[in-house]
Amino acid sequence: MKQRPRKPAIPHPAQETVRHALADLLAGSTLSARDISGMLGIAEKEIYSHLEHLRKSLHAAGGMLEVTPPECRRCGFVFVKRDRLNCPGKCPVCRHEAITEPLFSIRLPQRSEKETPERSGAEPFDS
Repeated sequence: MKQRPRKPAIPHPAQETVRHALADLLAGSTLSARDISGMLGIAEKEIYSHLEHLRKSLHAAGGMLEVTPPECRRCGFVFVKRDRLNCPGKCPVCRHEAITEPLFSIRLPQRSEKETPERSGAEPFDS
């Protein structure tokens, strides 16, 4: 019995992951978790776990996930020291539940002059 030659394995095309799509969204704008959820079509609760992972990945790459902290709409208390990314349930000062959502954006590392590629070719002539 003859053996047929195997067909070469063709890799599946790489699809964009949720975290890549999330990073692309946040690189250009500042959004809340609810806005991101609507754009990506996934649950708002899942967004927070993806944001936490993205925060760690950006830190390792030299970037930073910038978080605009939530604020109480009644008394103006700002949740500056909060480490968790999700929105708090109540204000610790006035116990009111109307709290603005935290906003997220990405700050990428600045490229220094040493990292920028040098121009190819000769310098322009003096005329």
